[in-house]
Amino acid sequence: MRLGAAARALPALLLLLSCAAIALAAARNDDVLAHGVRDGSAPAWAVAVASPVGWTRDCCMYAKAIGVDAVLYQGEWTGKPERVMVLNVWPRKLATLDDEVAADRKRYLERDAAAKATDIAIRNPHMPCRGIVYEGGDRIDDAVVFCDPGEASGIRLSWSMSFADADATRRPLLDAFMQVATGARYLHYVAPPVPKKP
Repeated sequence: MRLGAAARALPALLLLLSCAAIALAAARNDDVLAHGVRDGSAPAWAVAVASPVGWTRDCCMYAKAIGVDAVLYQGEWTGKPERVMVLNVWPRKLATLDDEVAADRKRYLERDAAAKATDIAIRNPHMPCRGIVYEGGDRIDDAVVFCDPGEASGIRLSWSMSFADADATRRPLLDAFMQVATGARYLHYVAPPVPKKP
């Protein structure tokens, strides 16, 4: 009886420890995924987020090779776009976050007239975000989330991920994607001091 109770309590304990680890990483700002240098009036930036369990983070090898700011992926890197979370950061140009979503929707539907677009609610406590899921005519779906760290940041950012609409792991993939999209934080990046030569 005592063993059964302990076994039932184990998932809750693991969840508690996981949340504590994420909170500790956030407090230390040691979960920075990617950062960029000052660009004109936009200060140096960083995007921090805890990786979902089983996902690998990369900003400096595979991400650079495909021209994005960071990626999160499972298993071995294949170079295929499906099941890969992609972070893009760019200087803010459009007036509002809704304009970013509308422009993306227009581009996507012009490229794929058979696609369907559905807005999704994104509750990120750190910055306003807007989400959209495209159901492609090619049977490949795309989830995209746009976020606005604020005018002073000088940037906007997006998370995106593609997956087959018949993918058996669609639900856990979307859960992991939403975890990242709702947990991401903007930081003003300060480069660590260069160690002095002995």
